[in-house]
Amino acid sequence: MSTSRRTLFVLLVSILVLALHASASPAQEKRIGWIVIDGPIAERPEPLAWLLGPDAPPTLRDMTASIEAAAAREDIPSLVMHLKAFQSDFSQVLALGAAMDRVRDAGKTVHLFSENFGPMELLLGASADEVIMQRGGMVSFPGLYSEELYLADTLSLVGLQADLIQIGDYKGAADQMARNSASPEWSANIDALLDDLWAQMGERLRKGRRLSEAQWRQVLDRGWSADADLAIELGLVDAAIDVVELKDHVAAAAGTSRITQDLAPEGEGSALDFNNPFALLAMLMEEPDHAPTRETIAVIHIDGPIVDGESTDAGLFGGATVGSRTIREALYDIEKEDLVQGVVVRIDSPGGSAIASEIIWQGLRRLAERKPVFVSVGSMAASGGYYIAVGGDRIYVNPASIVGSIGVVGGKIVLGGLFEKIDLGVTPRGRGPHAALLSSTRPWDEAERALVRAEMQSIYDLFTKRVTQGRGERVDLAKIAEGRLFTGRQAVANGMADGIRDFDETIAALAAEVGVDEGEYDVMTWPGPRSLMEMLESMMPMLKSPSVAAPVSPLRTDTVRALIGEAAWESVRDALNALVLLRDRRVLLIAPRAIIVK
Repeated sequence: MSTSRRTLFVLLVSILVLALHASASPAQEKRIGWIVIDGPIAERPEPLAWLLGPDAPPTLRDMTASIEAAAAREDIPSLVMHLKAFQSDFSQVLALGAAMDRVRDAGKTVHLFSENFGPMELLLGASADEVIMQRGGMVSFPGLYSEELYLADTLSLVGLQADLIQIGDYKGAADQMARNSASPEWSANIDALLDDLWAQMGERLRKGRRLSEAQWRQVLDRGWSADADLAIELGLVDAAIDVVELKDHVAAAAGTSRITQDLAPEGEGSALDFNNPFALLAMLMEEPDHAPTRETIAVIHIDGPIVDGESTDAGLFGGATVGSRTIREALYDIEKEDLVQGVVVRIDSPGGSAIASEIIWQGLRRLAERKPVFVSVGSMAASGGYYIAVGGDRIYVNPASIVGSIGVVGGKIVLGGLFEKIDLGVTPRGRGPHAALLSSTRPWDEAERALVRAEMQSIYDLFTKRVTQGRGERVDLAKIAEGRLFTGRQAVANGMADGIRDFDETIAALAAEVGVDEGEYDVMTWPGPRSLMEMLESMMPMLKSPSVAAPVSPLRTDTVRALIGEAAWESVRDALNALVLLRDRRVLLIAPRAIIVK
């Protein structure tokens, strides 16, 4: 080989070696992690999430996992949380904030941006290194405000009377429908609850924003409505910029490029292709796969009013319900799955049917004989929700969870006044000594009320027995029962819960308990995803059986919702749905949803 050819050969080999070395050890370009939260965050997967693919709404666990992904990536020194239409309660804020704290513990910087800041945005910002607002936006921290809506006079306008009895002086659920103002006992109950929630909000904001006592007094005095300059002066935010400058601002702070890495969660599976009718037809007939393939932690959600029978996507006035039959079937399916090592029951419920709560409790205790059952409380496990919770081996809450309401409410709606208003004649007929208990035209007399109260007392006694079975000597019923409500951290102090842990931490604790390592197990939700045909059948029952009449369509509530606001409507909706439950059940374990944070 000639010298020139040898030189060329060596040069080519050198270039090849350098190229291979460069490809094997690429320079890792730093990126800005980016998560947009635009709208509400679901607690559990949508029934058709497997069909919606990347467009499926994110769950709380999806969102916290996406945030924590930034902690593990060496190429991401900074994370931006961009709030567009943030709709969350204090419980979810604490869970998201805990995930952001873990990112910061990994040495990363967390920035939070929003056009406007209300209490929840500010409380989430307490877990960020830098809080940034849109130039020209507003910040509002007016305090903790609660509205309780009492319906007795409203019902009387149309001739209705709520003839209710409650066991537990502090219960309050009967008050909401049978009084026009709060009872002294309920006021003492709710005031103690609000005192602790307000204290938690203040502690979180003061610690996260490193506010002095003097600064905190200024926030309370002037922070109810602040522009950017005042918000920065008060220490509630760090900077005000235009949204188009956000990438440059964060990149300059991190000393890196403007390249962003979208960490927002995406659903799994393929999205529906509406341009392909044959694909749509195939999906219509497809059954979603829901079988564990390795060691698994199962999750069951009790989120909404608890009813007898099947779960529904919405009650008469809107809002999903949790059916005892649906949950028991899911518990039995989990029991048969050998790969399921344990179960986490995620509860966010004000209660409901006493019978349904007992049926679900029995199912949990049956399952707990075979697999460990941990309970994770979201925003609320009250009344029937707490009844179910004590069926678990351990109960974990977040500090702002609402727990308790160990009490019973029962009764009926008297329609006689309505019938008179519309000149509707009713001829009552009955056979048997107690047939008139079911009369819709008149309230109970004293003897009848005594009968109903005796039935309710037996249910209350069973409720307190279940609490004692589950919590043992850790609780003093004299201090926690009779309808009292507590925050999560109060519940831990009085023995009603075992500790402060968020949803993800509860799952991890259960996995450690059963000896499965992180990354070596799956988390699956039961009941499993529904097929498209099942969803269509639930929305249009005539598809299932032409001989069965469709149920009454949900009432038009747009006007009422617009008048009182979305947050207040949720409280009214649950109260109205509770009234509907009384058609079929004389006794309920339910707590009023009275806390509206503004």
